[in-house]
Amino acid sequence: MILQFALFQIITLIIRPIYTLASVEGSVIAQPGCDSTCGEVDIPYPFGMKDPKCYGGKWFEIECRNSTSQGEKPYLKSLNLEVTSIDEERSTILIKNPIYHSNCKGKSAKPVVINLRGSPFVYSQVYNKFVAVGCNNLAFLRSNGSTVGGCVSICDDNEEVNYDSFVQGSGGCHGRYCCETSLPLSLSEYNATVEDLRNEGVSHQCSYALIARGDWLQSYYIYESESSNQIFGELKNMDYVPAMLEWEILNEMLNNSILKLPSDGNCYDSNVTSSQNTTSGGLRCNCFFGFAGNPYIAGGCTAIPGFFTTNSQAKKRAIIGVLSSIGSIILLLLLWQLRKFVRKRMIKKRKEKFFKKNGGLLLQQRLTSGEVNIDKTILFSLKELEKATDNFNMNRVLGKGGQGTVYKGMLVDGRIVAVKKFKVEGKVEEFINEFVILSQINHRNVVKLLGCCLETEIPLLVYEFIHNGNLFEYLHDENEDLPMTWDMRLRIATEIAGALFYLHSLTSQPIYHRDIKSTNILLDEKYRAKVADFGASRIVSIEATHLTTVVQGTFGYLDPEYFQTSQFTEKSDVYSFGVVLVELLTGKKPISSTISKETRSLASYFVQCMEENSLFDIVDKRVTDEGEKEHIVAIANLANRCLEMNGRKRPTMKEVTLELEEIRRLDNKSNAQKIHEEIVLVGIEDYQPWSGYSASNSLPTLSS
Repeated sequence: MILQFALFQIITLIIRPIYTLASVEGSVIAQPGCDSTCGEVDIPYPFGMKDPKCYGGKWFEIECRNSTSQGEKPYLKSLNLEVTSIDEERSTILIKNPIYHSNCKGKSAKPVVINLRGSPFVYSQVYNKFVAVGCNNLAFLRSNGSTVGGCVSICDDNEEVNYDSFVQGSGGCHGRYCCETSLPLSLSEYNATVEDLRNEGVSHQCSYALIARGDWLQSYYIYESESSNQIFGELKNMDYVPAMLEWEILNEMLNNSILKLPSDGNCYDSNVTSSQNTTSGGLRCNCFFGFAGNPYIAGGCTAIPGFFTTNSQAKKRAIIGVLSSIGSIILLLLLWQLRKFVRKRMIKKRKEKFFKKNGGLLLQQRLTSGEVNIDKTILFSLKELEKATDNFNMNRVLGKGGQGTVYKGMLVDGRIVAVKKFKVEGKVEEFINEFVILSQINHRNVVKLLGCCLETEIPLLVYEFIHNGNLFEYLHDENEDLPMTWDMRLRIATEIAGALFYLHSLTSQPIYHRDIKSTNILLDEKYRAKVADFGASRIVSIEATHLTTVVQGTFGYLDPEYFQTSQFTEKSDVYSFGVVLVELLTGKKPISSTISKETRSLASYFVQCMEENSLFDIVDKRVTDEGEKEHIVAIANLANRCLEMNGRKRPTMKEVTLELEEIRRLDNKSNAQKIHEEIVLVGIEDYQPWSGYSASNSLPTLSS
């Protein structure tokens, strides 16, 4: 529709000069016996004066008022608007539109409100602009209770409007001293408000807001004459500016026989006022090609002299000019459409290339096999994620690893997310693997996958954002804001164990994480554990007992049995969890030069301490201060079993989870008992028995 409208406007502008150059002298513009002028303004039908037969209904009635100083002036009687010109070919009418003054001495803050609702008139979006003049203002254009437009004008601090600066060489109001914006379609009534940009209240400087004809404004932007500055400098003294209204013949006028259109005019559906009328719009008319005049009156369109003469050179030049112009426009439109089509094809081909490169075909196979629950995930566009991460700004990096870089981002709906950009270099197994696995998992202690993006050179995964970093930071980096209490450590251990139990036993097919470590345990806003980073994870069949793979993992957490045999079992995850459990008990790093001269491994050193019955030499001081000795020993024994060299002797994650939950239950019960005993002791200290008092001395006597 926009393209068709633009084409119609261009063709009209091409043909119009022909009509102008070959105008018909003495053409009829008003009904017989009706006045056709008021002062210096022509009044073409359907506009008219005095007699109802002279105008096409009440909306088109013109009242010619006599002014002693300026002579006769035409007014739209129904709307009380002064008219300065009427163009029946463009279906426009130029009026004097009131200016909105804000905080200007001697001027009302609110002009007379013009309401065009129900009429055949609207403010023209094509010919008008909304303009605000003032310093550091927010100007809003409102209609029917809603904000439909607005702009911002700024100045230096404590600076008044400098009209010379903003007029000369500005070429328009672009935000300094004044600003402008376009109007919405079919605007029929409006009001303006001006607010202070810094204080977000009513502006205390004299400011103006107005709707005015664009070419009238442009004439003052372009010319650097003294009169230009004077016009804008005198805005505070002006009450009106020229503004353009568009009009049409409403269908209800034709249905009610208020107005009849002649047969020699070319009339078409216009729907100029359809958005503000309950009717189905209206009509506009123009003269046929080669004719000029008023298409709304019988005999108003007359042939242009010489236009249809066989030997007329003017006709030939006009036809050739029009046809060549139309041909050029059509050619340009075709080229534009071709460019758009080619560009669309190129983008599609590039996306298909990236889709295949990033494992899209492999992912489709997984989708058709039912391995991926696509209902839970979303395919994001690159544009969305670039906007969310500020074009993957380095300031948004949350962390880097062997698989890729993670960025913090915010989606358009306000959700904070983590976007992982993989370093796949053509090998997309890790990306597809993590997507497939996470799409099946729904557990409160496993990070949630929101979606992915495949239309980029490097594939992207989008997760929920976990606010408080990872467990490693809280255990090994000093953090005064949140010390790791015994109760918090016990809860986090239980949550991690529960998540691994879910992965091993409660999913449709067992999932081995294969990279459990404290940096892959994230803490949310309530410091609940979230298991993350499933790039190395694998789904195994229910019958399988192990995976035979190339050894990979993090030194310090790696199962020695897996290292020797290359066979990864569910007990390998148990070993890694055992290392995390020891980290929680001791507050020491899995590999450290301070642990032992013989070994740098925390797991080996812990097992050695257990064998030598020197557990409390390695346990964190905060743990010994806050935890019950028997509970600490129970956790240590559980960790020691998880770190057995022989995987068969290690407990399952189900057994680990149940044991941790029982220890935590006993610990909570013990803490509750301690609190109860403290309350009882305080009560005993405050209690004094009645036996220490007698009735004779419990109250003072009158003699005392």
